[in-house]
Amino acid sequence: VQLQASGGGSVQPGGSLRLSCAASGFTVDYYAIGWFRQAPGKEREGLSCISHDEDSTYVSASVKGRFTTSRDNAMNTVYLQMNSLEPEDTAVYYCATDLRVGSSCPPTSGWNYWGKGTLVTVSS
Repeated sequence: VQLQASGGGSVQPGGSLRLSCAASGFTVDYYAIGWFRQAPGKEREGLSCISHDEDSTYVSASVKGRFTTSRDNAMNTVYLQMNSLEPEDTAVYYCATDLRVGSSCPPTSGWNYWGKGTLVTVSS
């Protein structure tokens, strides 16, 4: 079981990035997948969750209207589209799953499997 986040980089304020969370060893449309971030000196923050059936998918109020999450089953990948980026969005971004079939968002068993993060830097 592996999750690999990618797509980070440096962007100017107001720009956009799309992060990818590629899964191997399991099929993403059976599980809940979440996106998180951790900025230097700050606690990890939950950003979004997409459930197996997408019925309980949500985006945190702190980024709602700017970030969206989606899934491509054929690519076995979950995405985080980030628009109107701000310097405060600078962080390492991670994806995670509970690896329980049929999980809703948020998963009751917690986030048990984490991918390595990808760094997003928003600066002029």
